[in-house]
Amino acid sequence: MSGHYYSPEPDSKLERGIVSAYLRGRRYRFVTATGVFSHKRIDNGTRLLVESMDVPAEGSFLDLGCGYGVLGVVAATLEPGLRVTMTEVNQRAAALAAENVARMRLGNAEVLTGDLYEPVGDRRFSTVVSNPPISAGMRRVVEPLVAGAVGHLEEGGLLQLVVQSNKGGRTLARMVDEHFGGHTVASKGSGYRVLVARRP
Repeated sequence: MSGHYYSPEPDSKLERGIVSAYLRGRRYRFVTATGVFSHKRIDNGTRLLVESMDVPAEGSFLDLGCGYGVLGVVAATLEPGLRVTMTEVNQRAAALAAENVARMRLGNAEVLTGDLYEPVGDRRFSTVVSNPPISAGMRRVVEPLVAGAVGHLEEGGLLQLVVQSNKGGRTLARMVDEHFGGHTVASKGSGYRVLVARRP
């Protein structure tokens, strides 16, 4: 399993590249590499989430399972007064995210390596966003991600997730409802939907 993008240490040969994309009114260039999720282009789910996610002007923002950093980098660029934290279990992806933060000179963003909420301890955030790794296992990874958000969001904070409608969409929606008491669908497109829940 060490070749999968959600493995801590991918064993695939390292081949670096650049992904260029126009997001939220601006052109971005991300350093990527083999062994990380969607390294040749920004996937449709992440693109839908980045275009529709609510980004507060201040407070704290957690990009959970950040990959090479698309969501966190865009949020930090849009709102310089926002404190952005990005976490990633895949060490190669985390290094790329840190490189992208440095390349774009984002002093309001940090990248931490580790699984789910482990790197942030008991910190709470205004917003948690994620394109969860459904293929890593709904019970093993995704449910702890959703359940853990309750304890890592400030009162009134938002959980924003993107999911493929026909690949775990209903299951994820039920998990969100179970832990948050309900959700809304912020946007849909290309077979994906963005689920949003607010911590009471």
